[in-house]
Amino acid sequence: MFDVYNVLNIEPVKAENVYFWDRDGNKYLDFYGGHAVISIGHSHPHYVDLVAGQLNRIGFYSNAVKNHLQEELEQKLRALSGCTDYNLFLCNSGAEANENALKLSSFVTGRSKILAMRTAFHGRTSGAVAVTDNPIIQAPWNRGHQVTFVGLNDAEALKRELAGREYAAVIVEGIQGVGGIRVPTREFLRVAREVCDQTGTLLILDEVQSGYGRTGKFFAYQHAGIEPDLVTMAKGMGNGFPVAGVLIHESIKAEKGMLGTTFGGNHLACAAAIAVLDVIKDEQLMENADRVGSYLMEQLKVLNGVIEVRGRGLMVGVDIDIPHAIFCRRLLADQHVITGTSGKNTLRLLPPLCVTREEIDEFVARFKQVMS
Repeated sequence: MFDVYNVLNIEPVKAENVYFWDRDGNKYLDFYGGHAVISIGHSHPHYVDLVAGQLNRIGFYSNAVKNHLQEELEQKLRALSGCTDYNLFLCNSGAEANENALKLSSFVTGRSKILAMRTAFHGRTSGAVAVTDNPIIQAPWNRGHQVTFVGLNDAEALKRELAGREYAAVIVEGIQGVGGIRVPTREFLRVAREVCDQTGTLLILDEVQSGYGRTGKFFAYQHAGIEPDLVTMAKGMGNGFPVAGVLIHESIKAEKGMLGTTFGGNHLACAAAIAVLDVIKDEQLMENADRVGSYLMEQLKVLNGVIEVRGRGLMVGVDIDIPHAIFCRRLLADQHVITGTSGKNTLRLLPPLCVTREEIDEFVARFKQVMS
């Protein structure tokens, strides 16, 4: 109860699919998914069955023992994502995944400097904060890390910085979320891959928010046709249960003690993550995200008051001509729709991947009503 959050005056007590209900029985349309966490929809029956069934058998033991669920999760993740040349390290949060990726890059290269993007957000633990371009959340200690920032999609600046061969890694989000739904271009990611290869620098793709099918491909970087050295993921991976991971290219060799975690990859976390992969595959949610996401963006682009629409799939940023705080309050209070924000005038839309065209139409109608 340390008062650090701006809390909305609603309390969800029940949820299903893309809706939740508050204590008074009011029904809300969820176009935020709790920071992009709800990927397959609230209270999906298969998810509930797997997690509850696992809890009835064994809920937790540490990585001091074998856990076949970890192997099942890795196999299903490789098959669905296409990342067959990677090994999986499991942890608990996106910040922790990024910490481990940064640490691994330093282990592998023997270097200590990191190149990150302006307006990036990678988490709130020490190293993750250091590569986040937001001085408000950086304590003096965080600023002691050796981090340089360049502009997203500024390929020439990236080339200049890496020329000295001093950097352990470049870290870039598949799509910048907190930074305003800013999409790295295919050309920029391809240049980053090429220059990293030339300079012995590792390339980290932070897919914590943009991964797990949200952009129509399993990871957003796959739109550029590149292969990173490390991929971080969390949020939609567990549909609400805390689970995260790092995909580590097989060229990076493990040594005992390099990484570790108490809770990462526990039985309940693996059951939740397996259920998510099952549903994404069986219900073709990546294809749905691509299809209905394009429809959502087209519907929004023609509305009065909309300045710009950015993103891919169901990761959409909408710049509007009034302060987003005012608009979101009215959208929530008058129309019972919850969205996210970034910057001063950008709405961040991150609905569950199961959202339908009919629910898109419902959202757009409510959006228009508030905008008018």
